[in-house]
Amino acid sequence: MSFAPEAIKAAIAAQRATVEHLFDRLAQGSQGEPGIMRDTYGAGENFAHRLVAAHGADARLRVSHDAAANTYLTWPGSESSAPRILIGSHLDSVPHGGNFDGAAGVVAGLAAIAALRELGLQPRCNVTVMGIRAEESVWFEVSYIGSRSALGTLPDSALEARRIDTGRSLADHIDTCGGDSQAIRKGDRELDPAGIRAFLEVHIEQAPSLFDAGLPLAICSGIPGNFRYPNASITGRHDHVGTPRRFRHDAAMAGAEFAMALDRLWEEQEAAGIPLAITFGRFHTDAEVHGLTTVPGLFHFSLDVRAYDPAVLADTEKRMLAIISEIEARRKVRFELGRRASASVGMVDPAIASEMQDAATRLGIASTKLGSPASHDAAAFAAAGVPVGMIFVRNEHGSHNPREHMEIDDFLDACAVLASWIADHAA
Repeated sequence: MSFAPEAIKAAIAAQRATVEHLFDRLAQGSQGEPGIMRDTYGAGENFAHRLVAAHGADARLRVSHDAAANTYLTWPGSESSAPRILIGSHLDSVPHGGNFDGAAGVVAGLAAIAALRELGLQPRCNVTVMGIRAEESVWFEVSYIGSRSALGTLPDSALEARRIDTGRSLADHIDTCGGDSQAIRKGDRELDPAGIRAFLEVHIEQAPSLFDAGLPLAICSGIPGNFRYPNASITGRHDHVGTPRRFRHDAAMAGAEFAMALDRLWEEQEAAGIPLAITFGRFHTDAEVHGLTTVPGLFHFSLDVRAYDPAVLADTEKRMLAIISEIEARRKVRFELGRRASASVGMVDPAIASEMQDAATRLGIASTKLGSPASHDAAAFAAAGVPVGMIFVRNEHGSHNPREHMEIDDFLDACAVLASWIADHAA
């Protein structure tokens, strides 16, 4: 069922006060001093899920939860067996993060449903807003915990991962927050990909590309996959600072050489027009024994490599391992990469992306296409075979920091595009 662009924009604009109230309450209830602290499977994330569940109940949506304690707010359709439209994002944050990363996608879904109800849409299929748990992998160093649990694709070993600050297992945290880790371990799933028409996610941009371009929003063209080594190390030998170079087993110099070799590889790929990102998030000597007069015999690092092409990821990892072998032999050290984690490339559905672009044009909203530099729950749905679409909202200061910024006018533009797509496909 189509509505005039002016009607959709007016109905969305009428949601401004509700949208602002939800964002204000989310910020008030999860202060991180500085920034926001919606810790994964902790007090901050729990607060956000209670807040959106209460809002959903007040809005006469059907509220439910699954074994991973994800939250579902459903606007029932006339044909319950028809594949549903699923809208959502995560409600957790990084430590001392911002208020909009993730939460914007949940609030957008709620605003779109409220606007379409006011316009008189009678959906044929269920339209569900999903508040997703545990997208921020910094807490357990595992990607897409909530979404993959719901889809039945979370690796069993992930439940034994430990939260970086509490030391408690993911299974323990899930159970404490009202979930059922044993059901996840058995492979039970809340969501059958065959029963999902599409997964749609609104998210702030994570680098200020739209801000630089002067555009309010973008339609996502792809989500990178990755491989990660969260706790890698290099072992050499602690020596006196006066030890000649030929006798050294210097773990820190090996780490520095490794980082620069990967940076050259990245530069080479970039020059060839191949999108890639390589990040050493942790990079340090052993704090217990390092010092001014000691040659480091132990070095720690974490590594995140992401790209939009599985072949590029595979080739980069192969070349990385060859670099490691060469450094080990020449510098007389040993690399211990530890546990490996990975996430699949998220292929955005071309039809959905095109339809969203068309909707923006009809609504008179300037937009562009933009590849995501970051990982998103949409990628987990794409890997499970669900058609996905994403809309990015302009954000001046990047994300994962207290200065995340989003103009409500820009956000409402994204909600209007989202509502237009739902109206065209839910009836």
